[in-house]
Amino acid sequence: MAPSRSPIRQATNGRVIRSPLQSSYTRSNSHLCLLLPIKKNAKRTSNKRRSFGHFVSSHPRPPLILSPGSPFSAFDLHGQRTSDRSEAVSRPSLQDNLICPPVPLLEPSETLFQCEESQLSLMLKSAFLFHFLAALLLLLSLTPISSSLSLESKALLEIKGQLNDPMNHLESWNESKSPCEFAGVHCDIGSGHVVGISLPSISLSGNISPSISLLRSLATLELGGNAISGVVPLALANCTSLRVLNLSTNSLSGLLPDLSALRNLQVLDLSTNGFTGEFPAWVGKLPGLVELGLAENDFDAGEIPESIGHMKNLTWLFLAQCNLRGEIPASIYGLTKLGTLDLSRNQMSGQVSKAISNLSSLYKIELYQNNLTGEIPPELANLTLLREFDVSRNQLTGKLSPEIGNLKELTVFHAYTNSFWGELPRGFGNLEHLISFSVYENNFSGEFPSDLGRFSPLNKIDISENSFSGDFPRFLCHNKKLQYLLALDNDFTGQFPGSYAECKTLVRFRISQNGFTGGIPGGIWGLPSAVIIDVADNEFMGGVSSDIAMSASLTQLYVQNNRFSGKLPAELGDLPQLQKLFAFNNSFSGQIPSRFGDLKQLSSLHLEDNELTGPIPSQLGLCDSLVDLNLAQNSLTGAVPATLALLNSLNSLNLSQNHITGSIPDGLQALKLSSIDLSDNQLSGRIPPDLLLIAGDEAFSGNKELCTDRAMHTEFSFCTLSHSHKDVTRKPMYLVITIAFAMIILLAGLIFVSYQSFELEEKNRRRVLEEGKEKDSEWMLESFYPTELDPEEIINLDEENLIARGGTGKVYRLDLSKNRGTFAVKTVVGAKVVTDEVDIMGKIKHRNILKLFACLTGRGSSYLVFEYMPNGNLYQALRREIKGGLPELDWHKRYKIAVGAAKGIMYLHHDCSPAIIHRDIKSSNILLDEEYEARIADFGIATVAEGSESSCFAGTHGYIAPELAYCPKVTEKSDVYSFGVVLLELITGRGPTDPQFGGQDIVFWISGRVDGQNLAEVYDHRVPSSAEEDMGKVLKIAILCTTKLPSCRPTMREVVNKLIDADPCSAVNGVRGISKNC
Repeated sequence: MAPSRSPIRQATNGRVIRSPLQSSYTRSNSHLCLLLPIKKNAKRTSNKRRSFGHFVSSHPRPPLILSPGSPFSAFDLHGQRTSDRSEAVSRPSLQDNLICPPVPLLEPSETLFQCEESQLSLMLKSAFLFHFLAALLLLLSLTPISSSLSLESKALLEIKGQLNDPMNHLESWNESKSPCEFAGVHCDIGSGHVVGISLPSISLSGNISPSISLLRSLATLELGGNAISGVVPLALANCTSLRVLNLSTNSLSGLLPDLSALRNLQVLDLSTNGFTGEFPAWVGKLPGLVELGLAENDFDAGEIPESIGHMKNLTWLFLAQCNLRGEIPASIYGLTKLGTLDLSRNQMSGQVSKAISNLSSLYKIELYQNNLTGEIPPELANLTLLREFDVSRNQLTGKLSPEIGNLKELTVFHAYTNSFWGELPRGFGNLEHLISFSVYENNFSGEFPSDLGRFSPLNKIDISENSFSGDFPRFLCHNKKLQYLLALDNDFTGQFPGSYAECKTLVRFRISQNGFTGGIPGGIWGLPSAVIIDVADNEFMGGVSSDIAMSASLTQLYVQNNRFSGKLPAELGDLPQLQKLFAFNNSFSGQIPSRFGDLKQLSSLHLEDNELTGPIPSQLGLCDSLVDLNLAQNSLTGAVPATLALLNSLNSLNLSQNHITGSIPDGLQALKLSSIDLSDNQLSGRIPPDLLLIAGDEAFSGNKELCTDRAMHTEFSFCTLSHSHKDVTRKPMYLVITIAFAMIILLAGLIFVSYQSFELEEKNRRRVLEEGKEKDSEWMLESFYPTELDPEEIINLDEENLIARGGTGKVYRLDLSKNRGTFAVKTVVGAKVVTDEVDIMGKIKHRNILKLFACLTGRGSSYLVFEYMPNGNLYQALRREIKGGLPELDWHKRYKIAVGAAKGIMYLHHDCSPAIIHRDIKSSNILLDEEYEARIADFGIATVAEGSESSCFAGTHGYIAPELAYCPKVTEKSDVYSFGVVLLELITGRGPTDPQFGGQDIVFWISGRVDGQNLAEVYDHRVPSSAEEDMGKVLKIAILCTTKLPSCRPTMREVVNKLIDADPCSAVNGVRGISKNC
């Protein structure tokens, strides 16, 4: 193609026209400048100005000298600024207006000075007339450019108006600045037009304005990683200059408009939103696409269109979790430039075609969690650039071709949860870049590749639940990078390699359910980073080394069902994080170390079926978190320690088949035990009746000296005087205790009467104040924290900022001027409600209680100013979804919310004096800040414990404790019940009432499924199944909280302790490719 010609050459068919005047210059130069009046700080000229400059360049003019006060500026033919060239053009204000680069002014030759004066005068007049006309034309040409820039500025401000910007990133977007100075906005250097908007991950919300279509030069629109909602405007299709469109990871929804008109698009990423409707087949009309992301949306079930193969330039195809079905279309195998292919988490079926070998540029294949069948084609080995390969959770079968082990660039190989069989390719042992290898839940057999890990920085390996046999590979940690070693449930035999004693990086070490023999290499007991050590169900011998104290991060130790012997090391008591210790069915001897009492996090202790002797250490009563204690089938002696009654969290107690003597402590009745077994010992005396009701006769059988009260219908003999002589000796003590208790009751009554009198006076005082305020026309502002609040700002609320409405008033968002923060303002109906809520919230201060900043009263109205919670309430958050079906609240967030809310209620019940009963605990009254930290809100009907006999039916249907139906005295246990319902909401994702419950509430619905062990229906199906174990722990707590009898419910302090004990596994447990047994 021939280069473009200048306008003057076009106008003369390529001939350059020279004026007579031009020949009179010996040093003529085409770069002349035109002097025009312009405004200070004028913008760069457009392409139109440049073309006009070419026109005037063929008409040279005599030099003009600018005076210091001249209002003119100079342009060259390219529309660029000139610099100072003489002292006459020296003022800074003028220099700021020069918009062409420095060029030398033309100087007349000697020939010019020889012209006659009349001729020179005529020539100068002609030149002046020409430049005047040229200036006029240029000024006219400026008008549309200026209008265009003004239109873009207006469009950007309209876009800003539709967005919420809590972090003030768009503060620079205002009328006083050029669009090119707006944060995240990029302009073309030449034309000044907006060509790019880049605002990723800055917490924007709101909608995308249709005014985006006014930015006709826009080439890049990057808004990914925000919380923008609504629909994609159809007007976006008018931005035909777009090359990059990234709206990923937002909350956009609705149908996708047809954007096939954007023929210049190279990057289109709309993944991780909530788009619905048909899969957008129109993308096949965008042949220039290099990257396409439509993953994690809620499209209708359908197949990938064959037209996807038209995009021959694609290098990145991300279509995960968007409800795709059918087979992988053959046209995909023609995308030879493709580097990443991700079709994971769909319902794709059929086989992986051998044509996949055509995709020679592939380095990442993600096909996991589909319904693919058949074998992995051997042609996969032709993809020599392949680094990551994941076909897990399909229905694939057959052997892995030996050639697959020769993929030298592999870093990730995941094929878990399929039906592969046979031996693994030996070539895996020669890989040099392998980081993660996971093939658990298959039918692989034979010897494991002995060199795997020898030449690579292996970090994770999970080969569990296969049939590998022979010696265990010794080089998995050869490069000292291994963190996860999971090989449970195989057929390995022989001694475990000593090389792993130096693998100090191990975090999870699980080799249970194999046939290992001999001793455990010494260093393994002292792995400094280990969280789990699991060597259970083998034939190991020897003992547990005292080096176990070096595993300071250990939370779980499993050594059961082996042949271990010797004493349990006292150093086990030095593990502050230890939660589970399973050592049953071994030959451990000696006494239980008293230092076990230091294990404050211990929840399960199983030492049954050993040869332990001596007394049960009373220090076990200091294990505050202990839920499950089993010491059965040993040779323990002495009495049942009375300190066990201090274990408020204890749920199961088994001391059977020992030689324990003495009586059963009455204090055990106070525990919330669901299981107890004291059979086959040498106990004597009275069986506490409550324990007998829990466990029945069998739990106490084999103790000949035990007896029961006459009222109990059991096989045991009735207690006589001889059985209870100890009780007789204790009668004086009981008398003293009874008298002391009566004195305490009397003292409490006096205090109560005094408090009621004080309350009456206080209420009268407040009533007088309220009456006075109503008469006063001025506002009264009472602040509880230092703030700069203006009553006029508080009362001038905008209905567009309405957040919520309830039975006691409305709640608005209030954005104070001058960046003074955002608050929530509640307008309250009823003076009593205001008084009660202010009295409570104005005095309590806790991180999990909503902060009340101020109370404004006057003119018959009341306003409460609270801290603003950007994530709304829990009821709303449980129903929000962010990833095309994935909930906004994953289990870790839900657990955090549960603990935070429980701590807030615990503060009200246990740390306030007198205790405060909320009486309306529900998910909509639990608010969430930007970090999803919970705040208890709405104390409009709360009361102190002493005054809890009124308004029995206060609360919300579905959350009200059953005992309130017959109106007893309201206690803290009614709040516990309501909180239990909230826990059930967190677990199920359902509300307290639901049509699926058949007219019942969630407590009744849950009980039917728990009794039938149909737990899969209980858990929120949107939460990954990997969290079900942790959800089960919280489910147990929720069931305790919603027990019908208030006396059987735990206190909120107990609830908090139980929740802390149910802390989910650390984040590393959720690493994809690690089995559910990790």
